[in-house]
Amino acid sequence: MKIVIGGQVDKQEVERLVRMHSGGRVTTEVMSDLDAAVALKNGEADYYLGACHTGGGGALAMAMAVLGAWRCETVSMPGKKPDAQRIVKAMESGKKAFGFTADHKEAAVGSIMDALVGKGR
Repeated sequence: MKIVIGGQVDKQEVERLVRMHSGGRVTTEVMSDLDAAVALKNGEADYYLGACHTGGGGALAMAMAVLGAWRCETVSMPGKKPDAQRIVKAMESGKKAFGFTADHKEAAVGSIMDALVGKGR
């Protein structure tokens, strides 16, 4: 499984968290938002993760434009922490791109990775 990292902030830290939570079961690549969304659309990646200050704007804008909003999920916003069950349901419904606020990156990435390779799936 390959996860591309986009978003506007903390890309290297998000990548580190993905690797930490994956147990070596995924590959990652940090890319520009546009390149990451196109890679996902073209089947060169399986999932997209991005962080910004609002959780949806800079984290997911290009993914929404390239993939369509129905394939994207904002998993946290200022004042709204990630919900692990909601993330699992989003994946089950076909969502492939996930955005979150930088201040929630640890919880968001942990929940996303649990859903992908850990206890969630």
